[in-house]
Amino acid sequence: MNSRNRIALTSIVYKEINRFMRIWVQTLVPPAITMTLYFIIFGSLIGSRVGKMGGYDYMEFIVPGLIMMSVITNSYSNVASSFFSAKFQRFIEEMLVAPVPNSIIILGFVAGGMARGLLVGAIVTMVSLFFAHIQIQHPLVVVITVILTSLLFSLGGLLNAVFAKSFDDISIVPTFILTPLTYLGGVFYSISLLPAFWQGLSHINPILYMVNAFRYGFLGTADIALWQAFSVLGVMIVAMYALAHYLIKNGVGLRH
Repeated sequence: MNSRNRIALTSIVYKEINRFMRIWVQTLVPPAITMTLYFIIFGSLIGSRVGKMGGYDYMEFIVPGLIMMSVITNSYSNVASSFFSAKFQRFIEEMLVAPVPNSIIILGFVAGGMARGLLVGAIVTMVSLFFAHIQIQHPLVVVITVILTSLLFSLGGLLNAVFAKSFDDISIVPTFILTPLTYLGGVFYSISLLPAFWQGLSHINPILYMVNAFRYGFLGTADIALWQAFSVLGVMIVAMYALAHYLIKNGVGLRH
């Protein structure tokens, strides 16, 4: 990477991080409060009646899924809102006509989304320490999974923003697709509890693979093989990056 592209990438990443840090009360505090309520209601109150799940206390079982859920939603929403704001205010056009490769623009926005997702994930992890004794069996798996997942959903937020024509459009995908998939992705239960038909149907949910890979890193056990989870993540990242690059290169959703 030459110095010009490095400066452009650094500038975009700095702008993106400064954007969500400037309004940290709106971007970092709400996920911590929401996940605290999840820990209290599902972990302490309901979990004490559930007992063991997958051989672990229910609270210990759901902690990796709740951390992953916060990473997914915040990585996605950060890039979706930021990139659409760039379209709405029309300064994305200035970036597109500048001598900066499209790949640098994509990486800049995606890095900002990853930074917010990972920071919120770290905050939720610290909150979870008040409710559960966390042991990490495979730290490298935890790190790789959370980085790849934040990258994937940052790209997803970018694609959402490219196609969105109004601020309402950037909330449709999280509300009607992302949230249901997250709740059905094995955050609160093991798919081994489901009937065979629903177990098979669950395998078309990509979030199931990410939650289980992350849970494997913490607990050393999961419903999905690790190679399957990383394969799904790798294929989806490559496909979504290629689509994002094609759309921006051809001005799809960006030209008025």
